[in-house]
Amino acid sequence: MKKLILFSIVILGISACQDNSERARSIVAKSIEVHGGKKYENFTAEFDFRKLHIKLMHENANGSSLRFQYERISKDSSRNDIWDIINNDGFLRIINGNQVQLSEKDVTRYTNAVNSIAYFVLLPYKLQDKAVNLEYIGEITLDNKKYDKIKVWFNKEGGGKDFEDIYCYWFNQETHTLDYIAYANGGPRFRRFKNRQTIGGIVFQDYENFVITDTTLKTFEYDKAFIAGKDSLLSVIEQKNIIVK
Repeated sequence: MKKLILFSIVILGISACQDNSERARSIVAKSIEVHGGKKYENFTAEFDFRKLHIKLMHENANGSSLRFQYERISKDSSRNDIWDIINNDGFLRIINGNQVQLSEKDVTRYTNAVNSIAYFVLLPYKLQDKAVNLEYIGEITLDNKKYDKIKVWFNKEGGGKDFEDIYCYWFNQETHTLDYIAYANGGPRFRRFKNRQTIGGIVFQDYENFVITDTTLKTFEYDKAFIAGKDSLLSVIEQKNIIVK
């Protein structure tokens, strides 16, 4: 009898996890539609981010295999033009029109730097990647609005260097937009959307970036610290001069 009860509990637990995952995916899918939907499949976007110029390109001509290319364009202290490019084939760095060879360590470092910018700009679209795991963990009221909380983590395969980190995202129940983001990599951070604009059918968001001062909290508890005022504004994250084709 005890074995039967234990088995039943395990089955119920698995079923609950599956339900939470399916609910989370449904919320994310609806948000992707609101933020751009199919527009994400074929577009070229350029914008300025701090001292960098960024170019993001997606192409899905046959409807099955997405081709992408993300570029980070900058100048070094000697005014050399530097292009860091990642695409389906890998990474390359071009300085003043010439490709240069880099160590494996530097390739990883620059790849992660370019990917990080693209990832946050292309949220919530990026949450449908195969390496992403989603779990619905409840709802909360922030600034007098109700939100669904989604816990996010990544598989080791295809999950990048931060695959062990836990993220959390807050989706507005009324507008289905992604309004808050939390992560711990690089320090406990809680982002609140500051400005939202739709260009070429795709939503671009600026954020206020807060440091959470209560370091005992888990990532998906940062909203509690924000409500309690246990945060400090660190920076404002903006994309400027956006052009979408």
